[in-house]
Amino acid sequence: MNPRVFMAGAVLLLAACSGLQPRTSLPVEVWPSPNYGERRPNFVIIHHTTDDNANDSLKTLSDPIREVSSHYLIGRDGRIYYLVDEGKRAWHAGESYWGGNRDLNSSSIGIELDNTGDEPFAEPQIAVLLELLADLKARWKIPQANILGHGDIVPGRKVDPSAHFPWQRLAAAGFGLWCDPPYEPVPEAIDDLTLLALFGYEVTVPRAAVAAFQRHFSTEDETGMLSPEQRGMLQCLIRKRQAGG
Repeated sequence: MNPRVFMAGAVLLLAACSGLQPRTSLPVEVWPSPNYGERRPNFVIIHHTTDDNANDSLKTLSDPIREVSSHYLIGRDGRIYYLVDEGKRAWHAGESYWGGNRDLNSSSIGIELDNTGDEPFAEPQIAVLLELLADLKARWKIPQANILGHGDIVPGRKVDPSAHFPWQRLAAAGFGLWCDPPYEPVPEAIDDLTLLALFGYEVTVPRAAVAAFQRHFSTEDETGMLSPEQRGMLQCLIRKRQAGG
């Protein structure tokens, strides 16, 4: 028997046995992971894998001993792997926080991107990510503001997706928030941590919260302090979020 035919049949049989049925209309390769629990999604959390290739990531994300998983993995070539049912609780966020929510695993869909963290994200990968986000947003009614990075919800411990990730492009397409200058000045009485907390960040480690914001929203070096321009942008983002953006 042709090895490729055998492997394809084995994967389909594994999918059938696991009950993992694709929900998206986009083409995916089903690769079931046993690491999940029940829940309903209201966020999407984007990660990068740090691996050199998608096969290594698939092994990690489906290893019962590692107890880590995501709902989707997108390869550099734009291939989508479907690992955990969207209605199930994958284990990708860990101990996390955003806007009062301390269990993002229970309310989010995790998307891993095949990327080491030290390289630009491949165009086929980002193009397919935008398609997948549009699909998820439409079906689950996920708010635009609830498209976040792993580093946003775990400041200081995680930095993915890296500073190479095109957040501004995603926001222009309706996934995540962004504000362009000019910005209104922020009253001096409102300190940096208040602004960060109002937007959603965990601020118990101030420098980590500032760094997480700068990595996502600014090309400036991480300095441990917000510049006046960054404060203005943050104030604008808060208003957009409060308005339901």
